[in-house]
Amino acid sequence: MKLYKQKLLSDTQLKKLGEHKYSCQSVSFLDKLLQPYWCWLVLKVPIWLAPNLITVLGLCVNIFTSLLLIWYSPDAKAEAPRWVCALCALGLFIYQSLDAIDGKQARRTNSSNPLGELFDHGCDSISTVFVALSACTAVQLGYYPGWMFFQCFCAMTLFYCAHWQTYVSGTLRFGKVDVTEAQFTIIGILLISSIFGPTVWSTKLTTMNVEMKLILIVLACMIALFLAQSNLSIIFTGGVGKNGSTVAGTSVLSPVIPFSMVLVPAFIIYKKSTQEIYQNHPALYILAFGLVAAKVTNRLVVAHMTKSEMDYMDWSLMGPAMLFLNQYFNTFINEYYVLWLCLIWVAIDLLRYCSQICHEICDSLHLELFKIPYPGGPMRSYVSSSASVEKNEFQDVAIFLGHNEKRFESDDEDIRPLLKDEEEV
Repeated sequence: MKLYKQKLLSDTQLKKLGEHKYSCQSVSFLDKLLQPYWCWLVLKVPIWLAPNLITVLGLCVNIFTSLLLIWYSPDAKAEAPRWVCALCALGLFIYQSLDAIDGKQARRTNSSNPLGELFDHGCDSISTVFVALSACTAVQLGYYPGWMFFQCFCAMTLFYCAHWQTYVSGTLRFGKVDVTEAQFTIIGILLISSIFGPTVWSTKLTTMNVEMKLILIVLACMIALFLAQSNLSIIFTGGVGKNGSTVAGTSVLSPVIPFSMVLVPAFIIYKKSTQEIYQNHPALYILAFGLVAAKVTNRLVVAHMTKSEMDYMDWSLMGPAMLFLNQYFNTFINEYYVLWLCLIWVAIDLLRYCSQICHEICDSLHLELFKIPYPGGPMRSYVSSSASVEKNEFQDVAIFLGHNEKRFESDDEDIRPLLKDEEEV
């Protein structure tokens, strides 16, 4: 069912999307260590289960557990029950595991395609908002609203920058300390909160007279600066397009404008609010602007995969515009109600956009979003490339599973296609 009067993707964009090749480089510490677990896990998944369905199931679990934590502590100050923190940690672990095996399932069923890559990154953009917010809630960062604002929007910005440099260089890159390490760090934070309670992060270190949560903030800032520097160095080196431009032939700085139209209003509205809308409802506020950031990030991913220019304006910005205009006219409507209206608008707009994009791609490439017609059969396969696969990776997995390479050759299901030179993240 079409949700827009006009198509979002032109015939040229759809053609380029069909020709798109996934390129990824990863030197992550944990990715290598977790390969045996991921390969074992994907073999437990039914062969008929579509990769996109695996991704969305993980996202639903992640969103549900995060919302449960937010429900108990909407201001990020109240002490959430310990079991909720434990459940949130489990939800993130499930999401991370399923997100890691969706690409392996696609190769296992011979159903790799550009839609899977786009769907995966789209879910990641949404998950980033909820994961960052749940981490801040678990350490009661609501007592430091400025730092909470910085941490959440810093996570969204780093995710955007990763795809910005992909738009410039054509290759998605993951460093030695990157997404997987961040996810497991947050899982650790949630588990500590579940064991000792969220108040443990308010404990002051006797030697420094500083709360533990502030130590976490400093460490997070240092890592964020390192990751930002890595991405920006690639961006400013120049792109793969003509005269050092992006894959679409546009300026390497062009993606700054769309994301700035999210960050700048978020900060201004936060500071100008006479009713302290952000301080009183931080979770609601971050969710509203976070979904706008997710929409803009999705548009950047689409622009990269279709090698097209990214539009600056977006309908989701109507949400922040409601808050801005309400403040401009002396807050004649309670900001709390306007914030809810903003959240509903951006959530519907994001869902509408993603649904329409998937619909158009499915029609163009003759795919089904959540079904595999012939698992493992002769479906159209799209080539991906990666420059970061270890030569002995298959051997490591074989040892882990208690087999040798010859036995895999005689098994009903060969694990080697899961380990070839590509890695969905």
